[in-house]
Amino acid sequence: MTVTADDLDTALGWLVTTLTPAVDRDWAAPAESPGRDCWHVAEHVGDTLLSYATQLVARPDGRYVRFLAGADADATPAEVLEFAEASGRVLAAVVRTVPARQRAYHPSGWADPEGFAAMACAEVLLHGDDIARALGHPADPPAPLCARVTARLFPDAAGAVTGVDPWSGLRWCTGRTELPGRPRRETWQWRGAPIGG
Repeated sequence: MTVTADDLDTALGWLVTTLTPAVDRDWAAPAESPGRDCWHVAEHVGDTLLSYATQLVARPDGRYVRFLAGADADATPAEVLEFAEASGRVLAAVVRTVPARQRAYHPSGWADPEGFAAMACAEVLLHGDDIARALGHPADPPAPLCARVTARLFPDAAGAVTGVDPWSGLRWCTGRTELPGRPRRETWQWRGAPIGG
């Protein structure tokens, strides 16, 4: 199963649809991500996705492009959500335009555009859920997208999540939940590098 720029667009649409009704809530509330509030988790998503885009464009040797992107300190929740979405749209445009064979540094392996799209989808879905849970707002990501992201990023865990709800499977792969008969994963690493390459 492949993950595409269209999948990233789907994830971003889900993020905005899920969190926009909650922008009037207190985004200083601690999120599920340790040590961060909801506002800073959304900012992290924006920074990460923009970083992925610059990796694919600049392709520095064995390191990240040296920058840090952030929302203005006085940005409202709606504006920091806009920053996260805009960063993701930039990455989707880059994924659509760079050659599929292109590789760029990521600690989980030299990733191709599909790998960066999959990692971005995971960031959006998981951290969007972190924020939604903290704000008491329901989140239900698209199951087919969760299944494709899990298959691409966690090929070694595919057997462990067969027959499991895809969203629960993705959350289990990233150490966020237990599954029946399977304890929460204490350590995990997704695979950014192409499968079989």
